[in-house]
Amino acid sequence: MMLEYSLIALLSPLFGGIMAAFLGKSFGKNFVNFVTIIGVSISFVLSCIIALEILESSAVINQNIYTWLNIGDQSFHIGLLIDNLTASMMVVVTFVSLMVHVYTIGYMYDDPGYHRFFSYISLFTFSMLSLVMSNNFLQLFFGWEAVGVMSYLLIGFWYTKESAIKANLKAFIVNRVGDLSLILGIGIIFSITGSLDYYAVFSNSQEIAQTELLLTSTLTVSALTAACILLFGGAMGKSAQMPLHVWLPDSMEGPTPISALIHAATMVTAGVFLLARMSPLFELSTTALSFVLIIGATTALFTGILGLIQNDIKRVVAYSTLSQLGYMVAAAGVSAYSASLFHLMTHAFFKALLFLAAGSVIVALHHEQDIRKMGGLKNKLPITYVTSLIGSLALIGFPGFSGFFSKDALIEAIGHADIIGSGFAYASVLIGVFITALYTFRLFFTVFHGALDEHHHDVKESPLSITLPLVLLAIPSVIIAWPTVGPMVFGSYFTTAISQPDAYQIFGYEFTSAYGFLIHAFSSPVIYIALFGVATAYILYIQKPSILHDETYKSSFIYRLLDNKYYFDDLYENVFAKQARNIGDLLWKVGDIKTIDNFIVNGTAYRIGNIANRIKGIQTGYIYHYALMMILGLAIFLAWTILDLGGAS
Repeated sequence: MMLEYSLIALLSPLFGGIMAAFLGKSFGKNFVNFVTIIGVSISFVLSCIIALEILESSAVINQNIYTWLNIGDQSFHIGLLIDNLTASMMVVVTFVSLMVHVYTIGYMYDDPGYHRFFSYISLFTFSMLSLVMSNNFLQLFFGWEAVGVMSYLLIGFWYTKESAIKANLKAFIVNRVGDLSLILGIGIIFSITGSLDYYAVFSNSQEIAQTELLLTSTLTVSALTAACILLFGGAMGKSAQMPLHVWLPDSMEGPTPISALIHAATMVTAGVFLLARMSPLFELSTTALSFVLIIGATTALFTGILGLIQNDIKRVVAYSTLSQLGYMVAAAGVSAYSASLFHLMTHAFFKALLFLAAGSVIVALHHEQDIRKMGGLKNKLPITYVTSLIGSLALIGFPGFSGFFSKDALIEAIGHADIIGSGFAYASVLIGVFITALYTFRLFFTVFHGALDEHHHDVKESPLSITLPLVLLAIPSVIIAWPTVGPMVFGSYFTTAISQPDAYQIFGYEFTSAYGFLIHAFSSPVIYIALFGVATAYILYIQKPSILHDETYKSSFIYRLLDNKYYFDDLYENVFAKQARNIGDLLWKVGDIKTIDNFIVNGTAYRIGNIANRIKGIQTGYIYHYALMMILGLAIFLAWTILDLGGAS
């Protein structure tokens, strides 16, 4: 029965998206709302049923549904793998998607592309479910590319807006870099094991580990390490890890609901999911784990710093997402996959909440997004204010909130690790705690406290379709971690899905209860660093905002470095993209024009024409000229014959 439920959960959003696409414009908004929301609701309910069933029975479904194609003796299948990891991802994806669908009713109501937007987000949900429910690399790659295509369409949804078109093209190209790395990693695995099925590959992981790839006549590298690093390259693209992070902040050009759906809870977490799913491989390569750890910690720290100077309300939350993804990746780098996945789950709720709250503010202020033009909205938007406060406290890891349990657990794991890069990573995530609290409450205090902007006296709370999802997301942002942190992080919940050391080896202490975890956390510096960040934000943005009115710091090198986002965009545009265009121009001018067109195609015609012009000179029209040529020809033929006969004799 669980297999049938899984198929229905997978296909319901697909059906709703297709119906909205082809019939939505004719049948109207109510029809679009009904078919898409019902589709995602069915998927969410069935995902919850599946998760409960797996929790009770510890059952695992790994079954091929049909054969996609046969090549020689190789068969490639479409199949489902439903275990604790899959079930958890299904619940998170469908719940956040459902909230976004409801939220979109109010946010996009007057948009002429209303039915098209609902179709896109339903199809995106189907694509993401395809990714997490796959039991083989081929189907994983299909879902991986499908979410990339849907994100391209959603980021560029307002296709008449030039900045949106540039943003979706940027996201598409950067993700192609990661996708190339992913498929190369899959290729190495397939070349050694002869299979794309997860379980078949994992059962042959020792064979991969013992295989060496010949790079040069004298240099070899472990096939397992190479495959893991290449697989992580795909994760770096989807989960926006440095240096492939540049697409995510620009993707805020799309409508706010997709920021919550794609860039908070689903698509960007695909890379973290991939690391957890591939844990049986990564656990055999400490080199790959160190690489993952260093990249994740670097992203957590340096992208968080960029959030301090952003003035677009959505971009502040976007850089926060980048930083939190870095935390998840860093935790995977120290084999704390359970803590990484737990933070993925809790982060999905409170980050989707913060994005949707930002959208509520934007709608209330008639699509104003500059936080410097905001202030004093606390009493004007009471529901948005309270839910934003809950999301902010969860994000900084305030004691008792869901983000506290997940973030503290993974920081503990990083601090207890001893692999290469762990010292740097631990320092980075601790500094990141302060940075997170500072930019989070900079945003919160600037938007909701202070003096009310004179242009915003007519502000009123958003409609129920916008505020209801905020309330529903705020609830798990507070309470979801209390009953789940024990079994998911320290217990055996993920035992059948991932490979990692025992909890004591990862965290260095035994878990007793959520309350005991809370008490234990007060002995670490994390809570105090976060509170110091909040206090600093209060002083700078509430008590003494005049400190930041000094313009001299904006002329400093550090500010320019941050304002230009470490010059990554300039590097890519002026070095890689520009040089690629120059190479393309050279190949076009030399290869196409000079070689193919002028020399081969047009040149051949010219040379034949030139020869014809020279030959036509002998066509005089006089019969005695032709007779002379016939006699000369005959003479040459006879001479050749005589010489040939003489040589034969």
